[in-house]
Amino acid sequence: MASIKLKSAEELGVMRESGRLLARVFDYLDGRIEVGVSTMDINDLAERFIIDQLHARPASKGQYGYQYVLNSSVNRVVCHGVPSTTQKLKSGDIINVDITLEQGGFIADSSKMYMIGNVTPIARRLVDKTYEAMWEGIRIVKPGATLGDVGHAIQSHAHKHGYSVVREYCGHGIGAGFHEEPQIVHYGKPGTGDELLPGMCFTIEPMVNAGKRYSKVLPDQWTVVTKDRSLSAQWEHTLLMTEDGVEILTLRDEETLPRVISHS
Repeated sequence: MASIKLKSAEELGVMRESGRLLARVFDYLDGRIEVGVSTMDINDLAERFIIDQLHARPASKGQYGYQYVLNSSVNRVVCHGVPSTTQKLKSGDIINVDITLEQGGFIADSSKMYMIGNVTPIARRLVDKTYEAMWEGIRIVKPGATLGDVGHAIQSHAHKHGYSVVREYCGHGIGAGFHEEPQIVHYGKPGTGDELLPGMCFTIEPMVNAGKRYSKVLPDQWTVVTKDRSLSAQWEHTLLMTEDGVEILTLRDEETLPRVISHS
């Protein structure tokens, strides 16, 4: 727990603004992610909007040697999909767009699933149940809860609906650093792991597979895909631990769930 950075009131104010701006990026992309658009088009749209309109920095670009401002993960891609001029979206595709943004020295991180054209009921159900699983984890977040409580809630919801949870990739602490402690795994046992404290900021970002949980990395050393070629979905929010619950810093306008959840 000593390595986990608790944010000051001033730092939290900056993180709230970073989260608000990142939510605006997704608002801007809504309606622009459609059949025929390439994943590189999405990258370029997001980059121009973040820099020219929001006057912020795309935090992913240059991080760990990565050349782009977002990850675009289509269908069987679990995470870290690389934008391409030749990968054009087709009707029936599902795509996760994962974006980070830095403003005032602090970073927000969020991702959203888009369903393109006529998506099969099987794909739509996976996308919807993954979103529900993320929120099952978010609702558990409160002082005194543990990371195991959060992971167990996510895993239980996914398993109940016949899906598997990827274990090799996880959420993370966030702030001035892109990836801070703690690691937020999306499976676990209640009552285990670090205790959650006010001032902690971290992401919850479950990757849920329609088939088995196993994945592999493609030769580009970025793109992670399901081993059994099954569909995969992911959603992500950046969260702030409050004195009695949680605040969702990257909540988007179309989401009807509360920005602040209190357990008092």
